[in-house]
Amino acid sequence: MANLKELSESISAQFRDLNGVHPGLWPIAPRILSAVGSVALVVVLGWYFYWSGQIDELDAGQQEEQKLKDSFKQKMQQAISLDALKEQRKLVLQYVATMEKQLPSKSEMDALLSDINQAGLGRGMTFDLFKPGQVVAKDYYAELPIDIKLSGNFHDMGEFASDIAKLPRIVTLNNLSISTGKDSNLILDVVAKTFRYLDPDEISAQAALKKGPKK
Repeated sequence: MANLKELSESISAQFRDLNGVHPGLWPIAPRILSAVGSVALVVVLGWYFYWSGQIDELDAGQQEEQKLKDSFKQKMQQAISLDALKEQRKLVLQYVATMEKQLPSKSEMDALLSDINQAGLGRGMTFDLFKPGQVVAKDYYAELPIDIKLSGNFHDMGEFASDIAKLPRIVTLNNLSISTGKDSNLILDVVAKTFRYLDPDEISAQAALKKGPKK
């Protein structure tokens, strides 16, 4: 204990009467403490004014690096699946082209109506009504409903429906109703719907109608 006390008094004595003495002439203990304090001060100031900003830049760079990695992975996946997507696009275009061929133009509608009429007459059925309705314009095509009333036997009606399905153009039969008529014949009430292209003027008119309500 005496030795510790003497050591403590010796160190304390080294810090006395330092005012006006050049630091290079200070005893060893004050010089060591002063050096440690200087180093600590440099570290604190360096952290505040220099290193902290570099660390923030490093964090931002790491985040940007991760974004670039994710973008690269996404583009790689797209590149890998590009061939498959091209094949799918070809199939879709082929399907669209096939469907488009089944839509008549405005000038071909009369021929289509004649084909529908002939499908009934060719089966020996009698038309009591064949009335095209009002054309309903959609975005890129028009829908034409036709009210039809036919009389004949059940077999003829089945053949008529089959002939309609075999037409090269799209024709659907809707709201079918069969009732009993005179001479044991059956009466078929049906709404046939066919579709056609819109010509450029009609497409422009549809676009104008869409824009009108928004204005």
